[in-house]
Amino acid sequence: MQSPQRLTPLTILLLVVPPLLWAGNAVVGRLVRELVSPLTLNFVRWVIAFVLLLPLAAPVLRPASPLWAHWKRYALLGLLGIGLYNAFQYLALQTSTPINVTLVGSSLPLWMLAVGSLFFGARPHGRAIGGALLSMLGVLLVLSRGEWRQLLALRLVPGDLYMILGTIAWAFYSWLLARTHEPAALRRDWAAFLMAQLVFGIAWSGALAAGEWTLTPAHLDLGWPLVAAMAFIGIGPAVLAYRCWGTGVQRAGPQVAGIFMNLTPLFAAVMSAAFLREAPHWYHGAAFVLIVGGIVVSTRR
Repeated sequence: MQSPQRLTPLTILLLVVPPLLWAGNAVVGRLVRELVSPLTLNFVRWVIAFVLLLPLAAPVLRPASPLWAHWKRYALLGLLGIGLYNAFQYLALQTSTPINVTLVGSSLPLWMLAVGSLFFGARPHGRAIGGALLSMLGVLLVLSRGEWRQLLALRLVPGDLYMILGTIAWAFYSWLLARTHEPAALRRDWAAFLMAQLVFGIAWSGALAAGEWTLTPAHLDLGWPLVAAMAFIGIGPAVLAYRCWGTGVQRAGPQVAGIFMNLTPLFAAVMSAAFLREAPHWYHGAAFVLIVGGIVVSTRR
């Protein structure tokens, strides 16, 4: 494995762009919630990404591709990382704010520890547990809206619950990535690897969207605002962010890169104030400090 390089301005830019785009994805998802149903938005997002990736990764779809020999693995990755996680995020944005959604999503290290311990036989060390507890305090601070007494009679909005479920799905997705090896032809090409997941992820997200139109009063109000929003989430958060993130992780290493992920709620707070007039509260800042502090504690040598 290539050893991490020192942080250069280019590496910093590569690691800042993804959380900026992912925060924008949360804000845009909140902006268009009256124009399109959440599961439909998720499906359209990945159809756009599929079309953009096709010229770069068309060989993945050939009969001789290693994708088909490992189809069960990529079907599961597509379900967790593309079908469920993003669907839960857009569902969460129907009733919760981008700041809350991204802060709850920042609790991923906590769920990584729990999922790894319960399902993958990974025993966490003391610092990891301490860091997870700090992060959990941050999440509880967001869920209680800064009033600890509310935890005794906690009433979560549906968006909070959806985002917790989405983060758990992403934790399973991450462990599956870490514990199994990709075929060489897919591992060395970011576009091929994402396409391998998209093939099945589109099927899962399409099935969810079909269920949404069958069982709920789904809607799609096409117009230039929605078209522009779909173009953004299909190009930026779905393709460009993955490309920058993969290169940035290779340059800086996963531990350093992981710290940059916690810029997402910070960017979401700024964008929410600018575009949604949803100003952050004091407990959002305190939760951000606790979550980042927990990650720093758990990753210190």
